[in-house]
Amino acid sequence: MKTKQTGFTLVEIAIVLVIIGLLLGGILKGQEMIAQAKIKNIINDLNGVMAAMNSYQDRYKALPGDDKGANARWTLTNEQGDGNGSIAGKYNTTTATDESALFWRHLRLAGFVSGTGWEQPFNAVSGKMGVQTGDAVLTGSAFGPVLATGTTVSGYTGLILCTANLPDKVAISVDSQTDDGNATTGSVRAGVGGGNIDVPAASSAYVEDGTKNYLVCRTLI
Repeated sequence: MKTKQTGFTLVEIAIVLVIIGLLLGGILKGQEMIAQAKIKNIINDLNGVMAAMNSYQDRYKALPGDDKGANARWTLTNEQGDGNGSIAGKYNTTTATDESALFWRHLRLAGFVSGTGWEQPFNAVSGKMGVQTGDAVLTGSAFGPVLATGTTVSGYTGLILCTANLPDKVAISVDSQTDDGNATTGSVRAGVGGGNIDVPAASSAYVEDGTKNYLVCRTLI
């Protein structure tokens, strides 16, 4: 007795392919939504820190971290700045008494930023956020302001807010949505390097190859 072999019909195969396509499309869409949420989160953090710093200055007439009245105001010991109008220390410092660390301590004590202590907050991609005077570490890199001729100013002393370890797509989107989309011009600039690096290499342009991470810094003052 012969048995009849049966297989999938073209209609059944088509239905399976449609289902697979819908699943893949949903996964890709979900990944894009996650990426956009991270970008929005990072931009909100940058705007929020700027607003917090300005509010602190309005209330106490001093720059957080540089505030020489902090010890008396909150009954602290060795947790105030020197009041010279500049913030000393690297954005990613691990020294609690650096003014770039006290920046966060003062904002938290004042209630403008959530949390306790001095340690820098992390962004949505697990990179540190921090402030520093641009000339303290980054002289000659992508972060100096540029004259009309395109010459880098080596003596830049403006305050910058940095957010580290941003994947290329995220860094490009953050710059494009908040500034001019160029890594070396405008108020938002970037250098190549993963992790919480001290001195990123200056970048002539963003490269979206899926492998690079950037330190992105924004001018605060």
